[in-house]
Amino acid sequence: MIFKKISLILSSMFLSIGLFSCQQNNNKKVNNEPSDTKTLETKAEVIEEDFVYRLVTEKAAYGKNELIKIYAELEYTGDKKEIEIFHSASPFSFLMVETMRNYEILYSMPEPLLSTKLIKGEPLCQEYKGSGGYGSRDKKEYIEFMKQIMNQEFPEGHYVVNGITDFDVIANEKTGQEKKYEIKAQIEFRVNNSN
Repeated sequence: MIFKKISLILSSMFLSIGLFSCQQNNNKKVNNEPSDTKTLETKAEVIEEDFVYRLVTEKAAYGKNELIKIYAELEYTGDKKEIEIFHSASPFSFLMVETMRNYEILYSMPEPLLSTKLIKGEPLCQEYKGSGGYGSRDKKEYIEFMKQIMNQEFPEGHYVVNGITDFDVIANEKTGQEKKYEIKAQIEFRVNNSN
């Protein structure tokens, strides 16, 4: 009787383990590409102290040769009527990664010291106008990809935008002490072959 119970318990355990293993194997994802059914994050908003940073793409999916619309906003919400920020050519950067190819799309700009006045409640807005670059030692596929990106003709793929707003403000008027802000947000979009 005891041997029968032990045998029954062991049989149940092996059966459960076998079924569990089969279930695990069936659920494995073979394809590393992002799922078409996944909802893409097309808007992001980050609040840091008296500033709101927004990063937006108008659509989750664009067709081939369709103009990609991405923009960033910085809004001042503090106690003053306006505040002066100090930054390079722009307070906004649009770094990207195309995840299917694992290509980084860099965003460079001149770095003079400029200033912009932000009026409370009136967002400063900038649209993405292209990026990318390549070197003579890069692979041919990468160079072709970057040439398309630089012409704002995004090849098919899944793109993650790592937006940054980077600026300084005068934290103490008497001493001239500055405070640095670097606020980050992330959005994504897909480009499909269809027009």
